[in-house]
Amino acid sequence: MRGRKQEGLLLDEPLIFERSRPGRRGVDVAATSTTPEQYLPPQWIRPPIDGFPEVSEPEVLRHYLRLSQWNYGAATTFYPLGSCTMKYNPVVNEALARLRGFAELHPLTPDELAQGALELLAELERWLREITGMSAVTLQPAAGAHGELTGMKMIRAYHRDRGNPRQKVLIPASAHGTNPASAALCGYSTVTLEGNQIGLIEPSAVRKAMNGEVAALMITNPNTLGLFEREILQIAEIVHAHGGLVYLDGANLNALLGVAKPAHMGADVMQINLHKTFSTPHGGGGPGAGPVAVNELLEPYLPVPRVVRTESGWRWSEEFPRSIGRVRTFHGNFGMHVRALAYLLALGGEGLTQVSRLAVLAANYLRVRLSEAYQLAFPGVCMHECVFTDKGFDATGVKTLDIAKRLLDRGFYAPTIYFPLVVPGALMIEPTETESKETLDAFIAAMLEIAREAQEAPQRLKEAPVHTPVGRVDEARAARRPILRWTPPPSPAAS
Repeated sequence: MRGRKQEGLLLDEPLIFERSRPGRRGVDVAATSTTPEQYLPPQWIRPPIDGFPEVSEPEVLRHYLRLSQWNYGAATTFYPLGSCTMKYNPVVNEALARLRGFAELHPLTPDELAQGALELLAELERWLREITGMSAVTLQPAAGAHGELTGMKMIRAYHRDRGNPRQKVLIPASAHGTNPASAALCGYSTVTLEGNQIGLIEPSAVRKAMNGEVAALMITNPNTLGLFEREILQIAEIVHAHGGLVYLDGANLNALLGVAKPAHMGADVMQINLHKTFSTPHGGGGPGAGPVAVNELLEPYLPVPRVVRTESGWRWSEEFPRSIGRVRTFHGNFGMHVRALAYLLALGGEGLTQVSRLAVLAANYLRVRLSEAYQLAFPGVCMHECVFTDKGFDATGVKTLDIAKRLLDRGFYAPTIYFPLVVPGALMIEPTETESKETLDAFIAAMLEIAREAQEAPQRLKEAPVHTPVGRVDEARAARRPILRWTPPPSPAAS
């Protein structure tokens, strides 16, 4: 009926083992005296598997199709995970990455037979240099944290060549957890910089911590609170005056495209998360891609091999004596590079600028509309994401987790919760540029209705979700004591 909200058909789905019945098959094999042992080598014949499910073909099809329909993703719903940039990725880029010449190209193909692929990599590096303002790029790192590690290894090599690798790295309290981990893996101890009352790093805090023992400052801009570090130029000058380098975490590059370049902010090195910004699917553990861009100081230390142009064409070269060496088998996640270049070529410079402007506009639209009912972590204009807190619901007992679970009942994936850690009860929302105003308005309506429920009927939030295939689980227990294998119950005969 028009105007009526449809909740949809919710189908329970047991484990495939529970659907099993002895003797049930997915295929019909003609009765014959021939057995597999008569025409297959012994090593190709699988021994019987105890408890292996016996099901029909329709049961297999329906089982996995129903499970797939339980998934949330950017292709099925609004996916506002803050910090992750879970935006929709154009399907055409998927199709291009699957072209046989790309998808089936072996990484050990001789240079002369892989000229198209090498030119593609060189062109992607050129685009990323232009976007960041840096001098050179490596596409080798497999993901964002791997890019951080690569950048920090180059920073260490740079200082070691000058006689002292130094001992410390400065990191804001709001940084991603991978930042201190990457620094520690390179032998550094970390010094935490606290933000001020509006969520930003003060130059005075950097000046107080900066000395000849500090190798670098790792800073994200816009920062992890979705705020632009206004004093970034002065901060970079302080670090450079003491001989340190600035590592700018590129996780939030989606807010800067065509508007501002990290190199102009004083950055010496940064990673670029293709899986956040440039049309690579994000989530599920990968695949990702974390190219690293550097200025002229760090260019000699880039990983090898590097793509170079010669009179005979493109080739891989390892003729860089100060390189930190390889950081990954072969040359990076090539399919991600194809998607990224396709995305860049389709949008062009003006299109990329529009991406960031729309992402920032969408985040601020949500910030203003939702601040009617939710308390902002920090006041003022945000960049590509906004952060709220659950403080306004203290009297009701409703927590951020309850709000997130109730959102699932409304058909939306929940935003990032309890991160950044510096914000108690954080609710971090990143709408990206790919969502329509109608989608944002529907999300806002759901959030405002949940805020009303929190005041009038908080128990509804405590019981949520109720319209999902699985209700609320004990997440701490699931993480600490997961049940990773199914054990069949004893048969009646055995009991």
